[in-house]
Amino acid sequence: MRVSIPGVESPPDKIHFSFEGKDVEARRGDTVAASLLNGGLLACREVGDGSYRGIFCGMGACNECAVVVNGEPGHLACMIQSEEGMVIEGQPSNPPHPDLPPAQLSHVELSPAVLVVGGGPAGLSAAATIAEAGTQVLLVDERPKLGGQFYKQPGPDRQIDESALDKQYRSGRKLIERALAAGVEMMSDVSIWGAFGRDLLMACGAGKSWTLRPRRLVLATGAQERPVPIPGWTLPGVMTTGAAQTLLRSSQISPGQRVLLSGNGPLNMQVAAELVRAGVDVVALVEQADLRWWANLGAGVLMAIAAAELVKQGMEYRWTLTKAGVPVLDRCSVVAMTGEDQVENAVVASVDLSGRQIVGTEREFEVDAVCLGYGFIPSNEIARALGCDHHVDPENGALVTTRSNTGRTSVESVWVIGDAGDVFGAYAAEAQGAIAGSEVASELGLPAKASKLVAMAMAMARANRSLRRHRGFQRGLHRLYKGTVLTKQLADDETIVCRCESVTLKSITRSVSEGVTSAGASKRVTRAGMGKCQGRYCSPTILALAHTNGFAP
Repeated sequence: MRVSIPGVESPPDKIHFSFEGKDVEARRGDTVAASLLNGGLLACREVGDGSYRGIFCGMGACNECAVVVNGEPGHLACMIQSEEGMVIEGQPSNPPHPDLPPAQLSHVELSPAVLVVGGGPAGLSAAATIAEAGTQVLLVDERPKLGGQFYKQPGPDRQIDESALDKQYRSGRKLIERALAAGVEMMSDVSIWGAFGRDLLMACGAGKSWTLRPRRLVLATGAQERPVPIPGWTLPGVMTTGAAQTLLRSSQISPGQRVLLSGNGPLNMQVAAELVRAGVDVVALVEQADLRWWANLGAGVLMAIAAAELVKQGMEYRWTLTKAGVPVLDRCSVVAMTGEDQVENAVVASVDLSGRQIVGTEREFEVDAVCLGYGFIPSNEIARALGCDHHVDPENGALVTTRSNTGRTSVESVWVIGDAGDVFGAYAAEAQGAIAGSEVASELGLPAKASKLVAMAMAMARANRSLRRHRGFQRGLHRLYKGTVLTKQLADDETIVCRCESVTLKSITRSVSEGVTSAGASKRVTRAGMGKCQGRYCSPTILALAHTNGFAP
């Protein structure tokens, strides 16, 4: 369903492509996923049992929206732009290999002084700071548009009224413009597929293959939403809250007409309020944490001291939902989703302190979209491939990068910044990007002019203050939304844990009872974690089972 966002006008020109023989109307700048969803076409990838999957993560990590484009399988609908005359089909469970030999990509080798991977708040801030110091910097991002998941921007064909845009849009546009003005070289639609050393990375995209040999490497790869397997979570129409926000802010497409949001964390409330303002029927916001004000006075004071303006923004989101009559159900979660070819109903129940369903508290909502958001975990695949030291955060169980305040890691000449290292939000990420950028630029030679050195010193002082302030706010936010980390608590035996290979919880637990003694062995026996996403959406559950059953992770 196409909706309107203040300050963003839809492109007047319509384009058309076909999907499974049906005509699909689209707008330039929309992803194929957004265009399909707007046309009511939710199913993309077929799985072995004949059922289908649809858009889930919205960021190219889960591979659930794989489609065949002009005869070529393996394209992700959330990552490619709609174009006139495309012929698209849902990807079969066993896609045929193209008859023609693979295209020979032209190869390019680049040796930038600094390579920044990721075009979100942290990456853009670091790249701009480095370039402003007079150092060559190349920024690579796998998406077609800069801004990352937080500073999502509308398509270039849309007319923009800057005065009507919200602060999040404006801040993102300002940061992108700053990086471009500083002379940062940008490569969009390019993915890093191999990291063989801090000065040897391989990439592909934009019709070429790339060898990248930087002197300094800054990883700003952001975070992904934490997966929580729940019965029915593989139905088309069920997606992450981040995917819903991408559809809304980038393409002005609602995930559905009757939407329910469930999970843990402030993003759900923000997106629920944004959907309401866009005219969408939000049937409920379901939050795992205890949101009663008297239970959260300490967290509220901590947040207000650190960033009162963000507390005010959060209160505005809540007031938007209250005015619209949206029920906010705390200490609850979606515990099941049902439907034939797509999600049609969501069952909500209270949960106890361990995150398990309290039997007898169930209530059902009729929906055509469910958005799940249970917090974030760092996207640290490249950092781990390079051998950077990591450790487990005892509070949320996430693997985080061991790094200094500037983002410097245990590997020489490699920085990990923003949520790629540990999740503290976009504003803290942007501040750390500036701090890391200054350190990188210092190592490569600062500008000679005294005025520029003074300006850089003042900017770093502001960035350090901002980092302390926003990390303080995030600590309060973590207290407010504190809840047991969910892994397998809401799953039953038949719940699919590994989305790629359709491996159920029962299959994984059975492998343990039959003598499997490590998570790696369970992977080999059940194939859980061997699919396209490479364990991003099943490894937390498998590792939780490993810990529970006492075998090696």
